[in-house]
Amino acid sequence: MIIYNITVNISYDAEKDWLHYMKTIHIPQIQATGVPLECKLFRLLTEIENEGSTYTNQFTFRTMEDFLAYQTHHQSRFQEQHHELFNGQYVSFRTLLEEA
Repeated sequence: MIIYNITVNISYDAEKDWLHYMKTIHIPQIQATGVPLECKLFRLLTEIENEGSTYTNQFTFRTMEDFLAYQTHHQSRFQEQHHELFNGQYVSFRTLLEEA
């Protein structure tokens, strides 16, 4: 299994709109591609004070080939949509994990 993990710190001012967008638009659109097996959204509980809330979005893929297909055919469109809506209100980083 491959897990594509996106950690986002979203400003407190944008958090409510961001959560609504993630749950009702962004994640369902990614799931609709049929490539990820599962999508989960978590809020970080051990937060340090950094002017926002931190979330992690985890997308599970069966194989590295499935992840690469998602990355090649879909990822940039979803990143661009997210950035257009929340530019300047978040910072993020991505990690790619393999189940041991």
